Amino acid sequence: MNFYQQVGKMALGSRLRLLGEKLLEDATEVYALYDVDLDPKWFPVFYVLSHQPGASITEIAQTIGHSHPSVSQIVKEMKKKELVITDKSQKDARVTIVRLSETGRQLIPKIDKQYSDVAQAVESLLSETQFNLWKALEEVEFLLDEKNFLVRVRDARKLREQQQIEIIDYRPEFHDDFKQLNYTWIEYYFTVEESDRQYLEHPDQKILAPGGHIYMARYENKIVGTCSLVKIDDTRYELSKMAVAADMQGRGIGWSLGQAAIRKGHELGAKTLYIESNTTLKPAISLYQKLGFQKIVGPASPYERCNIQLELSLEP
Repeated sequence: MNFYQQVGKMALGSRLRLLGEKLLEDATEVYALYDVDLDPKWFPVFYVLSHQPGASITEIAQTIGHSHPSVSQIVKEMKKKELVITDKSQKDARVTIVRLSETGRQLIPKIDKQYSDVAQAVESLLSETQFNLWKALEEVEFLLDEKNFLVRVRDARKLREQQQIEIIDYRPEFHDDFKQLNYTWIEYYFTVEESDRQYLEHPDQKILAPGGHIYMARYENKIVGTCSLVKIDDTRYELSKMAVAADMQGRGIGWSLGQAAIRKGHELGAKTLYIESNTTLKPAISLYQKLGFQKIVGPASPYERCNIQLELSLEP
């Protein structure tokens, strides 16, 4: 079976590189056919310089989409072949201006004929295809400029992991996980207070018995996160004791826990959910706001670390 048929679309980069190599294999012979002594990889730089009196390394790099070091290396190679000359800019001595030498300019009439024939050959090739490869490449390049490939892979990974995250109800066997996740989180940022200990050591009495709820997040059979709904009164619950394992943060677990808590709030008949936090926890505040919570001025908090309060209305 053909390797690329077996591997599929994830080998896009390798297949494009192979296509480029196929074209470059013939490109050297094409240049020889027109008696043009030019390395194919120099073509973009040569083309830019053949259409203007001179350009800086930076200008060339921006025009052809290459890196500054890449263009510098090409210019150095072309200079050895006496195809270009370089001078310092009169306006800024730090800027190198590149121009075609007389030898380089003498190639223009020959290469113009080559351009014409190559363009015709490419048009002929594309006309034989079912899809417009050139337009497709333009579209892919535009989309990668909007969101690069690394970000797209990270998004795919995050989505896959989110789909594998289970949000489950608290059970007594999860008590150690519940404590460890919260103690680790609190101790990393703040100091554990007596109120924390009461809720973490006695979740059945302090959270569940009064009518609250606890969720646990499980990933690959491991508990990696938790959050609680603590009943304040019949219509008001506090979203509290939310913690995610350090090595699992940034994967949407907090978002999944928060959404589950909001759904549970509706089930319990809550009209509002309430959060106490600290403004140094920027990712957490951002998550709460994304979930729909808004800043309020509420009653005094029993926690010293609290300096911001947020609320979410669950009423239609």
